[in-house]
Amino acid sequence: MTEEKVKVLIIGSGPAGYTAAIYASRAGLNPVMVTGGQPGGQLTTTNDVENYPGYPQGINGPQMMIDFQQQAERFGTDIRFGQVTSVDLSGYPHKAVVDDKHEITAEAVIISTGASAKYLGLPSEKEYYNKGVSACAVCDGFFYKGKTVAVVGGGDTAAEEAIYLANLCPKVYLIVRRDEMRASKIMQSRALNNPNIEVLWNTETEEILGDGEAVTGMRVVNKQTGEKKNIDVEGFFVAIGHKPNTDIFKDYLEMDETGYLIAEPGTSKTKVEGVFVTGDAADKVYRQAVTAAGTGCMGALDAERFLQSKEMEMVEG
Repeated sequence: MTEEKVKVLIIGSGPAGYTAAIYASRAGLNPVMVTGGQPGGQLTTTNDVENYPGYPQGINGPQMMIDFQQQAERFGTDIRFGQVTSVDLSGYPHKAVVDDKHEITAEAVIISTGASAKYLGLPSEKEYYNKGVSACAVCDGFFYKGKTVAVVGGGDTAAEEAIYLANLCPKVYLIVRRDEMRASKIMQSRALNNPNIEVLWNTETEEILGDGEAVTGMRVVNKQTGEKKNIDVEGFFVAIGHKPNTDIFKDYLEMDETGYLIAEPGTSKTKVEGVFVTGDAADKVYRQAVTAAGTGCMGALDAERFLQSKEMEMVEG
């Protein structure tokens, strides 16, 4: 196995990772970024981004990530396409293995591995992704203003997305697998009392229907009666949760029951000295490109201050 020592290692790309890279590079920290299996993160699966400041006409998600990447490279970030397959954060400096064959020892580690939306697993869901199927109402809801849409899920996220869409759409079907919702009482009350939301209880989606270009409807089945029916919708929002991409850190860092990493409030600092977390790997509330970028900035600044304090210790020691 080959070995290498670096000052700052950024694990993962996307808005958080690239922003951390821009700040770390400009601070002269010579960061190395390992992009992960999906360079650019979730935004590379989004056609139109209209809510990120600075793009008045909107921008294609993959192009936006290319812009971020080029800006990071302009200041000297060493961007490498690969996957961090394991880490050892038990000592200092920290170690990470890339693609099971290259070990990097880093004085500071910035985690930007993001999260992945959970999906139903239907072939038609994949076929119509970004053609009417979405996992983010805040990101994509505007495109369905005045249209009929569906949200699948029974938790707080599903209730929130249905309520958000109900402000834009005259009709929102909320598809719930059971005869009750898992959402908090207040979120249930808001969803159930919204005149634009119709809840389909004990219902599962069998197929997302379309014309090859866009979603035109869905086929659902009532689990109690077995009755199947086709319902016309133009948007289908999956809100059954996200899974943070944090499995490789579970032996070293604090995380909640879902796997989101826990940072010291108001910072990007984890409980391990010199390890910082940014973006959706820690954020289960906002999950937006602009908030991820903000925490990327925090991660780089926290790492810079940490390294400065380490240098001071060495000088004084």
